[in-house]
Amino acid sequence: MPPDFESRLRALAARDDITAAVSYAHAHDTTTLALQVELSEIPAPPFAESARGRRMKELLDASGLPKALSDDEGNVMVERPGMAGEAPLVVSAHLDTVFPDGTDVRVRREGDLLRGPGISDDARGLATLVMLARMLEAGSLRTRAPILFVATVGEEGVGDLRGVKRLFAAGGVGQGARGFISLDGAGLDRIVVRGLGSRRYRIVVQGAGGHSWVDWGTENAIDALTALAHRLTDIELPREPITTLTLARIGGGTSINAIPQEAWLEIDTRSEDAGRLDVLEAKIRQEVRDLTRKWGKLAFETQVIGDRPSGHTAAEAPLVRAAMAATRAQHREPVLASSSTDANVPMAAGIPALTMGCGGQAGQAHTTNEWYRNAGGVDGVVRAFHTLILAAGLAPRA
Repeated sequence: MPPDFESRLRALAARDDITAAVSYAHAHDTTTLALQVELSEIPAPPFAESARGRRMKELLDASGLPKALSDDEGNVMVERPGMAGEAPLVVSAHLDTVFPDGTDVRVRREGDLLRGPGISDDARGLATLVMLARMLEAGSLRTRAPILFVATVGEEGVGDLRGVKRLFAAGGVGQGARGFISLDGAGLDRIVVRGLGSRRYRIVVQGAGGHSWVDWGTENAIDALTALAHRLTDIELPREPITTLTLARIGGGTSINAIPQEAWLEIDTRSEDAGRLDVLEAKIRQEVRDLTRKWGKLAFETQVIGDRPSGHTAAEAPLVRAAMAATRAQHREPVLASSSTDANVPMAAGIPALTMGCGGQAGQAHTTNEWYRNAGGVDGVVRAFHTLILAAGLAPRA
């Protein structure tokens, strides 16, 4: 008979060491929030997460863990020992934000609401990651599985999951992990178990260009891309599984009175089925080839600028059942969801993985008006802790 995770959690919750850890989270809820604000105010634009990474390293070092290290990609990581011979459980949050260098990242307080770019996504996850380490120490808990705490780089946008890809690449410390938990943003009921794959393209068109009057009639790179955009939006997309194609950004040219020498179009495609993305890529490339023949004096180049694998973790997997039990322990009904997160990579590698929010309420993510309210925030930290101890198991008491 499969284990009953809810009964198991009730038994664990009655232990004095687990009670001590949970009590620590409640007593230090304001500390968690302060950490969240502090980390949010350290800029971490794409490919420039090092300052926030250094602070996370200091916080993890001060949480009773062995000395944290950084890998060659910039991930900050430390392993809390478990029992010999056990595969590690990876628990992570991401360092980067979507906001470019120079963005004002100061957090503004509006009553009980905190507003600032990245205050939830993912300063909340990073603060929770630190608190989980402190809770384990507060309860003097020893888990069966080692716990690998990781603050990853490159989760957002053109970062293309580069941090977590490094973890699970050949020779990476995540290979052979028993499971992966990504702490991302706020919320108390969603559990992401389906990794939404995405493939992103930049199509560049180059030509002779010229003066808008003297050289009028010269083949125009923006004209060509406009024609391509119309063709791409006419592609019939499957509804099951849902597959999307988004014309995300377009640009080019140097002056209002010049025929552009170069223009570009960026495209985002998404699906839970990698095969659908393959079919869609073939159609995009065929449309580009057709236009290359039509616009013979222009040069077209199709670049893949992002490739996030798809995957899923079955609802029956012990890791998911642990997260569902932990959610119900907070008197919430779990919602199994689909999204594109760090968990995509281990899912695609066949490692049980999920992403969960860390309590509280949030909105307007990926905008400079992003906000977070700490209503039920500590409940999210406790949910993550309960998921961790159910998934890692507890070693026998000394």
